[in-house]
Amino acid sequence: MKRILTIQDISCLGKCSITIALPVLSAMGVETVILPTALLSNHTLFPEYTKLDLSGQMLPIADMWKRNGVHFDAIYTGYLGTPELIDETARVIDMFRDENTLVFIDPVMGDNGKLYRGFSEDYASRNRKLCGTADLIMPNITEACLMTGAKYRETYDESYLRELCIRLCETGAKMTVLTGASLLEGKTGVYGMDSRTGEIFFYQNDKVSVSYHGTGDLFASTAVGAMIRGFSVRDAMKMAADHTADTIRATMKNPGNPWYGVDFESTLPDLIGRIQKLENSD
Repeated sequence: MKRILTIQDISCLGKCSITIALPVLSAMGVETVILPTALLSNHTLFPEYTKLDLSGQMLPIADMWKRNGVHFDAIYTGYLGTPELIDETARVIDMFRDENTLVFIDPVMGDNGKLYRGFSEDYASRNRKLCGTADLIMPNITEACLMTGAKYRETYDESYLRELCIRLCETGAKMTVLTGASLLEGKTGVYGMDSRTGEIFFYQNDKVSVSYHGTGDLFASTAVGAMIRGFSVRDAMKMAADHTADTIRATMKNPGNPWYGVDFESTLPDLIGRIQKLENSD
């Protein structure tokens, strides 16, 4: 069984980060080890929350694993929280990476053209540096603009997406996949580039006109899990896009607050079925 290390925060209440990554990756048949960057009482869309920075614990934990001979087939990062935590994450990656370790970076830091509350340009700069160490990065368009200095646009064409990918590949990342990329009316999906070959690929599905907290974490975790299982980047991104859209539709049946999170638990059986169907078709 493949083993992945995921580095991101734990929100004890609410659906995001590790509380999505761990069950999703485990359901996909991947042993998942967690290294929390912070412990929150609940995610930050609640009116109030507590937060414990765990930066002082990350390296001692990683060092103990190293002393015990632990190996990871892949490392996957999500929301980190501070510039210092980005630097510590880079050190952990260096500790465990070898020629067979895949590194996936989801540089969570903004949306809708803006940084998330509490982040600075320094945070974006350090995220850019971290992305340069990755085999694959999965920024949304806002995050791509923040890391490249490109002007954020809500309407764009393929040439705009291609230019963003080119700039992101210049960080050193082997492959870039832009999420939330819309090339057709009423559609959304992904647009990616392999920096080694210049190959472009994209996938579009029907856009669901509602937003839920944690959908980016669900997408990234599903895509990473599929790639670790041996699916191609194209197939992994298609699976992640379709599964995320279907989970949003399932969540719409529940009249709860969109800010709380997406009901990913209800669609885990469907995700397992997708994997089995694709593997059996090969």
